[in-house]
Amino acid sequence: MKNSFQQFAKGKITQDSKSNNNAVIYTRVSSKEQADTNQSLETQKKYCIEYATKNNLNVLGFFGGTYESAKTDERNEFNRMIKFLKNSKEKISLILVYSLDRFSRSGENAIYISSQLKKEGVTIVSVTQPIDVSTHAGVLQQNIQFIFSKYDNDLRMQKCVDGMREKLKRGEWLGAAPTGYSYDRTYGRKEQKIIINENGKILQKAFQWRLEGHSNPQIVEKLKALGLILPFQRISEIFRNPFYCGLISHNMLNGEIVDGKHPALVSKETFLKVFQLNKRGGYKQKKENEHLPLKLFVKCEKCGSPFTGYLVKKKGIYYYKCNDRKCHCNRSVKIMHNNFVQLLDNKSADSTYNKTYKKVLEYIYNKETSAGKSKQAEFISQLKEIKEKLYKTEERFACGEIDRDIYNKVSEKFKSEIRAIEESIEKSAIKLSNPEKAISFIVDLSSKLSTTWDFNDYSQKQNVQKLLFPDGIRYNKENDEYLTPRWISPIAITSYLSATLKEKKNGIPDDFSEISRLVARTGIEPVFRP
Repeated sequence: MKNSFQQFAKGKITQDSKSNNNAVIYTRVSSKEQADTNQSLETQKKYCIEYATKNNLNVLGFFGGTYESAKTDERNEFNRMIKFLKNSKEKISLILVYSLDRFSRSGENAIYISSQLKKEGVTIVSVTQPIDVSTHAGVLQQNIQFIFSKYDNDLRMQKCVDGMREKLKRGEWLGAAPTGYSYDRTYGRKEQKIIINENGKILQKAFQWRLEGHSNPQIVEKLKALGLILPFQRISEIFRNPFYCGLISHNMLNGEIVDGKHPALVSKETFLKVFQLNKRGGYKQKKENEHLPLKLFVKCEKCGSPFTGYLVKKKGIYYYKCNDRKCHCNRSVKIMHNNFVQLLDNKSADSTYNKTYKKVLEYIYNKETSAGKSKQAEFISQLKEIKEKLYKTEERFACGEIDRDIYNKVSEKFKSEIRAIEESIEKSAIKLSNPEKAISFIVDLSSKLSTTWDFNDYSQKQNVQKLLFPDGIRYNKENDEYLTPRWISPIAITSYLSATLKEKKNGIPDDFSEISRLVARTGIEPVFRP
């Protein structure tokens, strides 16, 4: 009779009646070093499995097993576990952890997550801290553990921050050295020493050029000619950073400026003069304007300055203009864009011959890859030889056969050669994870250059034009035409092949050696980026 009235019962059925023996295990370490050396992951997993076996639990999944910060709960493995709990066809009631601080050290957020999980019938169980969370006292005890974990985490953080702040106050830098500087780690020195490197010596010229009235874009071009490539934003940042005049400014110093132990690149007077010039009339990067995708990409053939843009409000028409006031070269957006589309049309390949393009590019890629490997082997051999010479020099110095002055001079020469060879090894490497996909992308793009650019948004337009012209292009106002210093090699090849195939009905010969000469000396590896 009582069962007949069950339909009138109120309230939800308690979670205990729904619980089961299904569980997942979550492990985590607090540092990358611990993860790399497996210092505690296996121990955590072992204890959790033993607990599951002892209590007849059915483990459906393992999560974690890597380094993940517990400062926040936005962790890959943690989120994957939560998603698994929600989507699992089999109801899961338990999350087994070695200790509660392995689950989270985020305090209030951990309490919130555990309460939300409990509403879903999922309980967090610490196998080394037996707490009965089915009672209010147990929940309170678990929450206290979370709070203490956060408190411990905050203490560690504060100690770390205090140590970093003291280091800055001593005039020592934190993190990577700014552009133009390098850490001197000679003889395995413990104290910090920062020196001005070759790029720094070049940067000194930039400050002088700014005082002489050169604009930031012009300075960037001058630096590029000397081998130092910097974006426009970076040169402005350099002119605003007091590090270059021997001072340190950092958020951790709470508004304080301290003298750095590093050498100044320029005097304080020079830095302040350049800073004021940059503040008053320096180059400022404007926000993206979808009407001006060629801005800064195209340079004036006459003065060499990059084009910026402006709007004539009365006409509602945008114009490009070069950044040199003496040159006064300007042109409407419509004309500049039409000319650019025409340039791309002239270089587009006929898609009829796509198979041939692909075959030729594959031949050239394989040839370049083989040559690159050969170069790398040669460089590695040279590197080994010079390192042996450096080792022998160090050995002679240690034995007292040569004095310090000679050692410093010779060892620095060898180290400079080693750095140069290592850079050559890096440049000679062709880094393509999927050559077939990259070549297919280039072949597909080569037949629709103008439409790919013309019918895309601002961001895509910029991607396309930078891909096709790595060095940018120049505009000649007198002839109303673009001058293209260098196309990317694969597009130049497909364009050449297309024109040749149209002229020769019998097609391209099997020997591609002549065609392969079109490839730039740097190889084709930098441009295959689908």
